[in-house]
Amino acid sequence: MRNPIVSDNLKIIVESIDLIEDRFLKINLADEFVTSPEGVLLLDAISMRLQVIGETVKKIDKIEPSLFEMYQDVEWRKIMRLRDIISHHYEMVDHEIIFDICETHLPRLKLAIQNIIRKENQSNSGNSA
Repeated sequence: MRNPIVSDNLKIIVESIDLIEDRFLKINLADEFVTSPEGVLLLDAISMRLQVIGETVKKIDKIEPSLFEMYQDVEWRKIMRLRDIISHHYEMVDHEIIFDICETHLPRLKLAIQNIIRKENQSNSGNSA
Protein backbone atom coordinates (compact mmCIF):
# COMPACT_ATOMS: atom_id res chain seq x y z
CA MET A 1 0.00 0.00 0.00
CA ARG A 2 1.29 3.42 -0.97
CA ASN A 3 2.17 5.99 1.65
CA PRO A 4 -1.03 8.00 2.35
CA ILE A 5 0.95 11.24 2.11
CA VAL A 6 1.90 10.35 -1.46
CA SER A 7 -1.73 9.54 -2.30
CA ASP A 8 -2.87 12.88 -0.85
CA ASN A 9 -0.17 14.71 -2.79
CA LEU A 10 -1.20 13.05 -6.05
CA LYS A 11 -4.72 14.35 -5.46
CA ILE A 12 -3.34 17.85 -4.80
CA ILE A 13 -1.60 17.75 -8.19
CA VAL A 14 -4.83 16.79 -9.97
CA GLU A 15 -6.74 19.53 -8.13
CA SER A 16 -4.10 22.09 -9.13
CA ILE A 17 -4.22 20.97 -12.76
CA ASP A 18 -8.02 21.25 -12.72
CA LEU A 19 -7.74 24.82 -11.43
CA ILE A 20 -5.16 25.69 -14.07
CA GLU A 21 -7.30 24.19 -16.83
CA ASP A 22 -10.28 26.22 -15.69
CA ARG A 23 -8.28 29.45 -15.60
CA PHE A 24 -6.52 28.71 -18.87
CA LEU A 25 -9.86 28.50 -20.71
CA LYS A 26 -9.83 32.31 -20.77
CA ILE A 27 -6.48 32.44 -22.61
CA ASN A 28 -6.28 31.76 -26.36
CA LEU A 29 -2.84 33.19 -27.13
CA ALA A 30 0.30 33.50 -25.03
CA ASP A 31 0.29 37.30 -25.29
CA GLU A 32 -3.10 37.44 -23.59
CA PHE A 33 -1.21 36.75 -20.36
CA VAL A 34 0.52 40.14 -20.61
CA THR A 35 -1.80 42.47 -22.50
CA SER A 36 -4.42 43.07 -19.82
CA PRO A 37 -4.69 43.21 -16.04
CA GLU A 38 -6.92 40.10 -16.12
CA GLY A 39 -4.32 38.25 -18.19
CA VAL A 40 -1.56 39.13 -15.74
CA LEU A 41 -3.78 37.99 -12.88
CA LEU A 42 -4.36 34.68 -14.66
CA LEU A 43 -0.64 34.31 -15.33
CA ASP A 44 0.07 34.87 -11.64
CA ALA A 45 -2.66 32.45 -10.53
CA ILE A 46 -1.60 29.74 -12.97
CA SER A 47 2.06 30.20 -12.04
CA MET A 48 1.19 29.80 -8.37
CA ARG A 49 -0.55 26.50 -9.11
CA LEU A 50 2.41 25.36 -11.24
CA GLN A 51 4.58 26.16 -8.23
CA VAL A 52 2.31 24.01 -6.04
CA ILE A 53 2.59 21.15 -8.55
CA GLY A 54 6.38 21.41 -8.60
CA GLU A 55 6.61 21.50 -4.83
CA THR A 56 4.26 18.54 -4.53
CA VAL A 57 6.25 16.53 -7.08
CA LYS A 58 9.37 17.27 -5.02
CA LYS A 59 7.66 15.98 -1.87
CA ILE A 60 6.56 12.78 -3.58
CA ASP A 61 10.02 12.27 -5.06
CA LYS A 62 11.58 12.49 -1.58
CA ILE A 63 9.11 10.02 -0.07
CA GLU A 64 8.91 7.53 -2.95
CA PRO A 65 11.64 8.27 -5.52
CA SER A 66 10.93 5.19 -7.65
CA LEU A 67 7.31 6.18 -8.33
CA PHE A 68 8.05 8.49 -11.24
CA GLU A 69 10.46 6.06 -12.93
CA MET A 70 7.48 4.23 -14.44
CA TYR A 71 6.36 7.45 -16.16
CA GLN A 72 9.45 8.66 -17.95
CA ASP A 73 7.47 10.45 -20.64
CA VAL A 74 6.81 13.16 -18.02
CA GLU A 75 9.73 15.47 -17.37
CA TRP A 76 9.60 15.34 -13.56
CA ARG A 77 12.91 17.19 -13.07
CA LYS A 78 11.71 20.05 -15.26
CA ILE A 79 8.53 20.29 -13.20
CA MET A 80 10.64 20.59 -10.04
CA ARG A 81 12.97 23.14 -11.66
CA LEU A 82 10.01 25.24 -12.80
CA ARG A 83 8.90 25.38 -9.18
CA ASP A 84 12.33 26.75 -8.26
CA ILE A 85 12.21 29.38 -10.98
CA ILE A 86 8.73 30.53 -9.99
CA SER A 87 9.69 30.58 -6.31
CA HIS A 88 13.06 32.28 -6.56
CA HIS A 89 13.15 34.07 -9.93
CA TYR A 90 9.56 34.95 -10.76
CA GLU A 91 10.68 37.91 -12.83
CA MET A 92 12.24 35.37 -15.24
CA VAL A 93 8.98 33.48 -15.86
CA ASP A 94 8.19 33.61 -19.57
CA HIS A 95 4.49 33.84 -20.39
CA GLU A 96 5.02 31.93 -23.64
CA ILE A 97 6.55 29.01 -21.74
CA ILE A 98 3.66 29.05 -19.25
CA PHE A 99 1.24 29.02 -22.19
CA ASP A 100 3.05 26.04 -23.75
CA ILE A 101 3.05 24.18 -20.43
CA CYS A 102 -0.69 24.71 -20.03
CA GLU A 103 -1.53 23.80 -23.59
CA THR A 104 0.87 20.92 -24.21
CA HIS A 105 2.37 19.47 -21.05
CA LEU A 106 -0.35 19.65 -18.40
CA PRO A 107 -2.72 17.26 -20.18
CA ARG A 108 0.06 14.62 -20.26
CA LEU A 109 0.91 15.25 -16.62
CA LYS A 110 -2.73 14.94 -15.61
CA LEU A 111 -3.03 11.65 -17.49
CA ALA A 112 0.12 10.28 -15.83
CA ILE A 113 -1.06 11.28 -12.34
CA GLN A 114 -4.51 9.81 -12.99
CA ASN A 115 -2.86 6.57 -14.13
CA ILE A 116 -0.77 6.45 -10.96
CA ILE A 117 -3.89 7.01 -8.84
CA ARG A 118 -5.84 4.41 -10.83
CA LYS A 119 -3.09 1.80 -10.38
CA GLU A 120 -2.97 2.65 -6.68
CA ASN A 121 -6.72 2.16 -6.37
CA GLN A 122 -6.59 -1.13 -8.28
CA SER A 123 -3.74 -2.30 -6.07
CA ASN A 124 -5.63 -1.36 -2.90
CA SER A 125 -8.86 -3.04 -4.04
CA GLY A 126 -6.90 -6.17 -4.97
CA ASN A 127 -5.28 -6.24 -1.53
CA SER A 128 -8.58 -5.97 0.32
CA ALA A 129 -10.21 -8.91 -1.49
